[in-house]
Amino acid sequence: MTEIAFEDFSPGEVIDGGPITVTRDDLVAFAAEFDPQPFHLDEEAAKATFVGTLIGSGWQTTGFGMLLLQRHAFRGGTSMGSPGVAQLRWLRPVMPGDSLRAVIKVEDCRTSGSKPDRGFVRFGLTVINGRDETVMSQAFTVIFPRRGREPLPPRRVVLDEPVPVVEGEDAEILHFLKDAVVGHARDLGRHVFTQADIIAFARAYDPQAFHIDPEAARHTHFGALCASGWHTTAAWMKRLHITRARDAAFTQARGPVPQLGPSPGFRDLRWLQPVYAGDTIRYTCTLAEARATASRPGWGLATHHNTGHNQRGDKVFEFTGSVFWQWSA
Repeated sequence: MTEIAFEDFSPGEVIDGGPITVTRDDLVAFAAEFDPQPFHLDEEAAKATFVGTLIGSGWQTTGFGMLLLQRHAFRGGTSMGSPGVAQLRWLRPVMPGDSLRAVIKVEDCRTSGSKPDRGFVRFGLTVINGRDETVMSQAFTVIFPRRGREPLPPRRVVLDEPVPVVEGEDAEILHFLKDAVVGHARDLGRHVFTQADIIAFARAYDPQAFHIDPEAARHTHFGALCASGWHTTAAWMKRLHITRARDAAFTQARGPVPQLGPSPGFRDLRWLQPVYAGDTIRYTCTLAEARATASRPGWGLATHHNTGHNQRGDKVFEFTGSVFWQWSA
């Protein structure tokens, strides 16, 4: 397996990588699993939405960015994971047939003050399509082992058996953004991460050893196979849509249902604990801010804060996102 170390990066270094070509089937398959909005699933249905045409999920674009990062900046090797993403912006949609490449800049390198076996590399990632348009930009940090340093021992991990999720029957009215209650928290229910699902997602978007090889993962600092951070965010999106579908049916019986549009991005994403095979994550979405948009009459922009907790009550991730949301009927 290719090894990559902290010492392989220098501030100011620029790494180019790609391309990968995206098919319609790729986009629709991901959306069907994690982000089943009309503008990700079907050309005809997309015409009646905010977007107007079939586009890829932004969460899948993060996966494409991770794949390009691993292939080129990591040289096919394995890091020590990432503590999170400071900011990510989806600037243009990914379309069927797009050819994507990455420009990866090393912004800063620093050694850990508390763990001498590792260092932190801060990157800026830009994903560009075949028309030289930026589709996504991202600022984030990755942890790498230091060459020649004795590694700290792996975590001692006790895996839990997956427990089937019983879908809730609760439902709430979906308000237009003008009438939505800032501060309201919606329980999105639970998602179980199985070994097979963790490996399948990682092979497609984040093929690092601790995501795809249970035996190799035992010898990393994680101590066991764990899910890609992008898998945990995609599962949040999946739970959001499952819950929203139940709420939409409840709302439709009583009046009009507001549409959601795309998201321009998010900030302050933190991966706080590994998500292991057998873990069950409960997700919550809280409306933090709501405002009308001058550029799109009838629409607003919602800011939401999101968390995930495992079966032991440990917070495993959080982030603050935004989404276009119909302002009024």
